[in-house]
Amino acid sequence: MEGCVVEMNELMEQLVAVVKSLEQAAEQMVLQQVELKAAAEGTVERIVATVESAREAELARKLEEAEAKIAQLTASAGRKTVSAGTANMLAKRGVELERVEAGVLDAALVGLSVEQRIAVKAELMRAGLV
Repeated sequence: MEGCVVEMNELMEQLVAVVKSLEQAAEQMVLQQVELKAAAEGTVERIVATVESAREAELARKLEEAEAKIAQLTASAGRKTVSAGTANMLAKRGVELERVEAGVLDAALVGLSVEQRIAVKAELMRAGLV
């Protein structure tokens, strides 16, 4: 979990750097457009140009990749997990972890001791599945 948080923070820092670079590029383009307009004032009333450098295209691609990675990390951070032993035991008894109902869970745990039942229910509660 800590690794995901660290990786997410690093991606956020990269994303901030990309955004700053894009803002600087946009400011430079605006300044260039103002300079061109001032230089051509009187001779040409309107100049329309689209400039896309390789660097800007690369930054846009990296921004999309970073946003996709952040979405992936955010989705994976929300997943709840239980131990493999508990998951296997419940699966053998026909209990689906996505939707654990109290009656079904109690029926599945009938063969366990009271301590084992408490341990399984506590683990499911920690994972947010009960």
